[in-house]
Amino acid sequence: REVLESVLRDLDCLTDIVNIDACESAVECLELLEELDANQEYVAVLISDHVMPGKSGVDLLIDVEEDPRFLGTKKLLLTGLATQADTIRAINHAKIDYFLEKVWDPDELLQTVKELLTEFVVEKGLSYSAFVDKLDKRTLVRL
Repeated sequence: REVLESVLRDLDCLTDIVNIDACESAVECLELLEELDANQEYVAVLISDHVMPGKSGVDLLIDVEEDPRFLGTKKLLLTGLATQADTIRAINHAKIDYFLEKVWDPDELLQTVKELLTEFVVEKGLSYSAFVDKLDKRTLVRL
């Protein structure tokens, strides 16, 4: 729960432009993804810890990668306990976009999420003029 609270706190400045939901397990996350899809909502960025009850974060990210409904969702693995084999699976099978080790720098997490969010918005062709100030300027110029 402490990790979830830290992530929520670190990303709080984005809550005026995106919904940020926290789940304590992969099963809970998959249920939320089903609900979001049913409501035709985008899942721009998914941040997962590796160690979770029931199913690992890497397995969760692989499930999301293999689900065509979440094509383009950016995936970030945040962990201190993934083995080299876990990390290789995350890269090769979940196609993660970023990896951060615990204990992370809050500024790096925020900057990374801004970059991933910006990529998602541009790749999906979404209008972003109302919140351009919250996106990453370098990424906007690059894309």
